[in-house]
Amino acid sequence: MHSSSEILLQRCADLVIKSDTPKGRGVFATKDIPAKTIIDICPVLVLGLQENVDHIEKTSLYHYTYNWPTTSENREIKVAQAVILGLGSMFNHSTQQQNVVWERDTDRLIITYRSIRDIHAGEELCISYGNHLTFKDVDAPSPLSPEEELEQFNQIHLE
Repeated sequence: MHSSSEILLQRCADLVIKSDTPKGRGVFATKDIPAKTIIDICPVLVLGLQENVDHIEKTSLYHYTYNWPTTSENREIKVAQAVILGLGSMFNHSTQQQNVVWERDTDRLIITYRSIRDIHAGEELCISYGNHLTFKDVDAPSPLSPEEELEQFNQIHLE
């Protein structure tokens, strides 16, 4: 039995990190992973608001941090940055091929990652970073040309 101050950590065993992918490093499945499987439970290190501005934003570490809600001394909700320990900072972004979701636990300072669908052996595990990306989304569909938009519009049949 675990005390209330203990957090049981879990990690799916069938994972590997590959370095030579089009997105750089990424997490890949070595065996099929069923939907709703816990991929990893990661501890979180929340950075101080000023510490982030003075130091972290000037380093490559900033690109690996997550937004993390925190309460300031005067009870205002602020957005801090957090370093996710474990695999959390290794997942690449995809809106088209997202197969992992995450849930933050601000009280226990952890994030739980779960598969949202079956993941096949050899497939990269990807999360969505949200809409405010600081890089070009290589998975985003290419915009349609005006001709393609018109053709798509003309295929709509109203009844």
